[in-house]
Amino acid sequence: MHTSDPFMRQALAQARRAVGLSDPNPRVGCVIVSADGGQLLGEGHTQAAGGAHAEIMALRDAAAKGHSVAGATAYVTLEPCSHHGRTAPCCDALVAHCIGKVVASLPDPNPRVAGQGFERLRAAGVEVLCGPGAFESRELNLGFFSRMVRKTPWLRMKIAASLDGRTALDNGVSQWMTSEPARADGHAWRARAGAVLTGIGTLLEDDPRLDVRHVPTLRQPDAVVIDSRLQTPLDAAIFLPGRGLFIYAAAQDAQRQSALEGRGATVIHLPGAGGKVDLAAMLRDLAQRGVNELHVEAGHKLNGSLIREALVDELLVYLAPKLVGQGREMAHFGPLTDLAQAIPLKFLSSDMIGPDLRVVARVAGRDQF
Repeated sequence: MHTSDPFMRQALAQARRAVGLSDPNPRVGCVIVSADGGQLLGEGHTQAAGGAHAEIMALRDAAAKGHSVAGATAYVTLEPCSHHGRTAPCCDALVAHCIGKVVASLPDPNPRVAGQGFERLRAAGVEVLCGPGAFESRELNLGFFSRMVRKTPWLRMKIAASLDGRTALDNGVSQWMTSEPARADGHAWRARAGAVLTGIGTLLEDDPRLDVRHVPTLRQPDAVVIDSRLQTPLDAAIFLPGRGLFIYAAAQDAQRQSALEGRGATVIHLPGAGGKVDLAAMLRDLAQRGVNELHVEAGHKLNGSLIREALVDELLVYLAPKLVGQGREMAHFGPLTDLAQAIPLKFLSSDMIGPDLRVVARVAGRDQF
């Protein structure tokens, strides 16, 4: 399942360097080697949106080192783009530099590319091979694939809980359920997301910033608040300069909306059943705004609603080595009448983060698109 090709592994390592940088573009790496495979000529990864793509960075790297890439092989973790967006087509640049062969992990799911990059390369006489590193590249870009294919972001729900599944005491106290290393690790997962979401309940109780502070980052993810009745305080910590803040509401209140927008928020009305926000419509709207991965840090009520509506793709759970007894649950939904109704999960990993256990679990079948 994992590629054995050393050059593609190196390209994938480059692609991982684009995490937290390239959104809304995919995380792509490129390595250019001599035709005989004996010399690394250049390498690079996708830059921030509007900046150079991986192939261009690798070509620039080779040029800076004084290497000709004529007849060389380019290993790239996604099909070279073929359309004019914020940058010129990468397939044209590879042809212009007389690349002899392109080894790519996957076709680009973007309908504006979708095989056309490969076609243009072959039409120009470039040999094209597709497949090595496909699993790793898709996993690295599940959010991008989700947005292109399903038209919704990949939704990852982060939960910090005691071993008996309590996220807070009955009185709402939750700081700090898990350790400092676990909190820093959680910020690393925030950093890879396009947006971080919470509910108005958490906002009013904890006044979170929902930014990345405990790990280095080149960009802050947008913040998203589910606030059916526009109760977000104007002095909330979530108002941070230089990042997007999207507040989804069900109720109409022109005065409150104007005040929130005056603080820099974007208010979107998506009323659903029972005076609540239409959560499925919210995901579609976020996808249109370029969000690939949506990181959720919310309370048990919103968590339960997202699970109940089958909108959750993955769970990121930190379990602290403590028992709390009575307290708030991870997610409030149900009750179920049969175990067959339980949400089936697949464990992807379990790791110790300081004294806490981190479990990553995927809802069964959610990655089949």
